[in-house]
Amino acid sequence: MTVSATATSTGPITTAVPVPTAGGPRGLLTDDEVTRFVSEQLAAADLDGRSVCLVIPDGTRSCPLPLLLSAVHRALHGRVRRLTALVALGTHAAMDEQALAAHLGYRPGAVAERYPGLTVLNHRWWEPADFASVGTIPATRVGELSGGLLRREVRVRLNRAVVEHDVALVVGPVFPHEVVGFSGGNKYFFPGVSGPEVINLSHWLGALITSAEIIGTRGITPVRALIDEAAALIPSRRLALCVVVRSGEERAGSLHAVSFGAPEEAWAAAADISAETHVRHLDAPVARVVSLIPARYADIWTAAKGFYKLEPVVADGGEVILHAPHVRHLAPMHPEIERIGYHCRDYFTRQWDRFSHLSWGVLAHSTHLRGAGTYDEVHGERCRVTVTLATAIPEDVVRAANLNYLDPARVDVETLAADPDTLVVPHAGEVLYRLRRPA
Repeated sequence: MTVSATATSTGPITTAVPVPTAGGPRGLLTDDEVTRFVSEQLAAADLDGRSVCLVIPDGTRSCPLPLLLSAVHRALHGRVRRLTALVALGTHAAMDEQALAAHLGYRPGAVAERYPGLTVLNHRWWEPADFASVGTIPATRVGELSGGLLRREVRVRLNRAVVEHDVALVVGPVFPHEVVGFSGGNKYFFPGVSGPEVINLSHWLGALITSAEIIGTRGITPVRALIDEAAALIPSRRLALCVVVRSGEERAGSLHAVSFGAPEEAWAAAADISAETHVRHLDAPVARVVSLIPARYADIWTAAKGFYKLEPVVADGGEVILHAPHVRHLAPMHPEIERIGYHCRDYFTRQWDRFSHLSWGVLAHSTHLRGAGTYDEVHGERCRVTVTLATAIPEDVVRAANLNYLDPARVDVETLAADPDTLVVPHAGEVLYRLRRPA
């Protein structure tokens, strides 16, 4: 497989009709402002007598979900025929009742007390019966959308709860993202509640372009274009409340902005704000980054965001340390990563006959965490930076996966923070760090 790719996009999107938006990149909205905005927008939407499926984030995203869900429920309860909240797990672990209750803001086992009439569901991506097929995207069209990187027909399936409701309303945050540029919008459908076909294809497309190239790219990237194409096949009416959250916070009063409308338009408005809110610039690269991984990331499959967001500011030959003493596994939902290990993109593309039959989503995760590098038969694999795990994962597992190991007890954060060649990043995983371009 020969690869030549860039994350070209249309840039910031301007719609003919301004998308209703409250807030902006500088301040924070009050709870009353958020509730009033949600109430006004949903009151004006034609939803009476409809069935509505709310597609919401799982616990790996910072989001004041109780505030948002309460506002949506208050605006829709008694108006709509049926109301369901579907947790967009992608391929993450399911949330149990305790986790769901904390995430949505109700007493465990008593969702009806806080949200009468609401049904809460996990997206059971491991259950084939939970999926509905809505069509296919032809290979020629995939080729057009991907800039010629992939030419393969893809079947489009997603959780049947979406298609069995009249309206699908996305409620969730927008952040810089390693696969698509900026998360949110239609991404809550694909991969949020998607079948494996679009997940694997879209993530491998992002891997071919590379995380460092696509992350934080504004506008319609090739991966976003593929996701939007798949979402257009959904028969339900699609709407979105896209929010921009102060990173690392889930409490009320932590929203910079909220936009409402069709997913494409609401997302574009929120992404433009996220680009100002969730991107930090450095004047020069650093030799070492220490990413302090928050508890919301329970494994390396999700904690790897602490690498994606920092790779762009690490000097050649530098190191990224993921400090996560609470993490005990690489990827319980995807144990094959322990057999494949972590490698740069070219390691796979130049040995494609060995790897093409494996899960492209897992291969994509592998390349995203290992970062930029090269591979050839003479010199083998040469990666640009060292990736070190300071976690509770056993050393032999870490090294077998082609990563560096560090005992987390040996990480002295205060000393490292005083080192001028080291950048220590708390709550790593949502804010993107980039080098400032010369004037």
